[in-house]
Amino acid sequence: MTRLAQTAGLTDVQREILSTVRDFVDKEIIPVATGLEHRDEYPTEIVEGLKELGLFGLMIPEEYGGLGESLLTYALCVEEIARGWMSVSGIINTHFIVAYMLKQHGTQEQKDTFLPRMALGEVRGAFSMSEPALGSDVSAITSKGVRDGEEYVLNGQKMWLTNGGTSSLVAVLCRSDEGHPEGTAPHKSMTTFLVEKEPGFGEVRPGLTIPGKIDKMGYKGVDTTELIMDGLRIPANRVLGGTTGRGFYQMMDGVEVGRVNVAARGCGVAQRAFELGVSYAQQRQTFGKPIAQHQAIQFKLAEMATKVEAAHAMMVNAARKKDSGERNDLEAGMAKYLASEYCKEVVEDAFRIHGGYGFSKEYEIERLYREAPMLLIGEGTAEIQKMIIGRRLLEEYRFQG
Repeated sequence: MTRLAQTAGLTDVQREILSTVRDFVDKEIIPVATGLEHRDEYPTEIVEGLKELGLFGLMIPEEYGGLGESLLTYALCVEEIARGWMSVSGIINTHFIVAYMLKQHGTQEQKDTFLPRMALGEVRGAFSMSEPALGSDVSAITSKGVRDGEEYVLNGQKMWLTNGGTSSLVAVLCRSDEGHPEGTAPHKSMTTFLVEKEPGFGEVRPGLTIPGKIDKMGYKGVDTTELIMDGLRIPANRVLGGTTGRGFYQMMDGVEVGRVNVAARGCGVAQRAFELGVSYAQQRQTFGKPIAQHQAIQFKLAEMATKVEAAHAMMVNAARKKDSGERNDLEAGMAKYLASEYCKEVVEDAFRIHGGYGFSKEYEIERLYREAPMLLIGEGTAEIQKMIIGRRLLEEYRFQG
């Protein structure tokens, strides 16, 4: 284990899990990640290995066949996986959010139906909230679910689904006006629907189309897609929790833990960038000595390491706050904001240390340089995080005049 980003107070079980994951990352992910990423190839063998390790069920309760671990354990595993290849952590993340939402908000029948198979990785989850014209304004959702007897009919277009093609269960947020009179606040008339489908692209069930993979600058390998619903019929018992109008709150609960996950990904990518930078600085020579002996490079390494350490500490704090049962939107927002911004800066500094070679696809830092920007927008932009943080601070520090 490296000196940076250590976590105090872990149990023997947690340390054993993390050691196993790090060993898997070093042996099975890092050696092949750049090649797979350049080909935009889905990492099937890596995913199968993660299944064998039980990581798809890491936070699913033991009664459903999972490991029943904490958010902290999960976040630390994500940090390790993202250190190897951020796309792999994305494959797990949306699955984890859907499993978490089922565990927290699902009916007993929904839990019994999905969680055991999700723990094994047989059913894989995707999370669908965004739309083409939506951005961060969730209240502007136009996709709609209308009751028709014992079914709901869903229509609309969703955007930016991670695992959109490979998943078999999608949690989809739609507007549903049933039981909510005109004038009801938008966030009180939204419902999460559990949509089962076949993996793949094209029409994956009647009324549901996954057009294909979106071509991205980075974050390749994992499939990011649209989702088009045109008269999609699903049973009424696939409303998450069994009651309409709760979807916004269910999704926000999922996003809250998702922000801890994005913070963990930022920490992992930053750690890898530091490792690459500090290693290269000791090999590359200029003016008769390794560049690591130049004060300018030492200053960069010092700043990079401090940012890695700070982001990790804030991420751990946010995870522990959620595990304690307390509200953690302030801590999760801070962790996501800081970790994603620091990740970008650490990656750029490592890129600068590599000089011209950093621009070559032969070097791993080139991939990280394209991946880091995704963290700036995933699970809410920096501006959204600062808005959340500011509002919560005003609640905590209300002026008593």
